[in-house]
Amino acid sequence: PNAVDGILNQYEIPNTEILYVYFDEPINTGYWRSVGNSQNAFTVESFMDELSHAANKDPLEFRLALLEKNANARGVLQVAAEKSGWGKSPKEGQALGMAYHYCFGTHVAQVAEVSVNEKSGEIRVHRVVSAVDCGLNVNPAIIAAQIRGAITMGLSAALKEEVKFAKGGVRSANFYDYPILKMKEAPKTEVHMVKGKAELGGIGEPGLPPVAPAVANAVFRATGLRIRKLPMTPERLKSATTLKGQTKFS
Repeated sequence: PNAVDGILNQYEIPNTEILYVYFDEPINTGYWRSVGNSQNAFTVESFMDELSHAANKDPLEFRLALLEKNANARGVLQVAAEKSGWGKSPKEGQALGMAYHYCFGTHVAQVAEVSVNEKSGEIRVHRVVSAVDCGLNVNPAIIAAQIRGAITMGLSAALKEEVKFAKGGVRSANFYDYPILKMKEAPKTEVHMVKGKAELGGIGEPGLPPVAPAVANAVFRATGLRIRKLPMTPERLKSATTLKGQTKFS
């Protein structure tokens, strides 16, 4: 049942149908930080970005138009956009991507500042700006720490982590063949707290779901390549294609 966590998103789309196919796989995937919200936020927010591109609309304005009745969601999106410099020219060779998600009673919007090495296919995340509305801020330091930790964990999974299988079993044995994000690869993070909600929301997990789609959407703005599968390794980016079916790598 956790497979559909977060799929009932906040966008005001009048006609919605949600289906999922139960697959009794032999490997127990178990619980992960944010549970089903992780993959569903990546799916929904990546597609929202694709829709905004198809509609020739700015990704922020496209989302805001579908959240007219949701002041809390609009609030975090607008703060994240303002604090990240959305709409301004980014640094040379870099691009911005955004994503929004609501789970565990908390609204989070994130903007990732990304560059892509078009020779190696390596994605570098320089900065992640996060706006969070979890209601009353009982301890702002804990809120900031939880969001920063979730960003780091989410980025590690989005860019590197992948359990591999071979010969009928797990091939990944330890950290020498299961890479994780290193300290030198961690981006600068900003956490901005928005006091919009009246009721209290959770803070341990909501910071993770938006980061992967924010990065993927920034990669598209930088390269024109859509990534629809995680992790976003250089090999996977090299196999990605533009909307015209072309790749930018030899």
